[in-house]
Amino acid sequence: MRLEEAQREVREVYLGGWVGAFASAAVWFASAALATWSTRTNGALAIIFGGMLIFPLTMLALRVMGRRATLRRENKLGLLAMQVAFTVPLSIPLILAATQGKPEWFYAGFLIVVGAHYLPFVTLYGQPAFYPVAGVMVGTGFALPSLRPGEFAFGGWVGGALFVLLGFVLAVLHARESRRGVTPAHSP
Repeated sequence: MRLEEAQREVREVYLGGWVGAFASAAVWFASAALATWSTRTNGALAIIFGGMLIFPLTMLALRVMGRRATLRRENKLGLLAMQVAFTVPLSIPLILAATQGKPEWFYAGFLIVVGAHYLPFVTLYGQPAFYPVAGVMVGTGFALPSLRPGEFAFGGWVGGALFVLLGFVLAVLHARESRRGVTPAHSP
């Protein structure tokens, strides 16, 4: 399978990434809500453990929509997707260590890590649009602690909003590609 065909299949199966962006937004908003109206610990646990549910939620949403939710076995980009997915949980100890003295760095740290984890999506999806996505998330992560010093939950709300915006942008890009008549690499 050629790279372009593999990337086209990733875009087609995962609808350009917009379903996953909205699943991420739901997790971030749930975490922010808990951090705002419950405790910081509950908010932190929600994003740590909820983050593990983003891909299964995405697959569930695709199946509910009547779509295929997996790549063909011969598409080796599935391996890249799995490797990229593990970068976030492997970074959690670093984020937790960074927030020991500065709790407002918690969501900022997650935005930096998640933003960096979006860079390989350029290759995975064959979409350069993920470069600015990564840049905005990383930049927002760096800016957050100085925007609202000492405030914990604010970063969760900002992250959730960024994912909603990302979802809409990716949905528009996918719709444009679909309207241009680009045929999927493999139909379900």
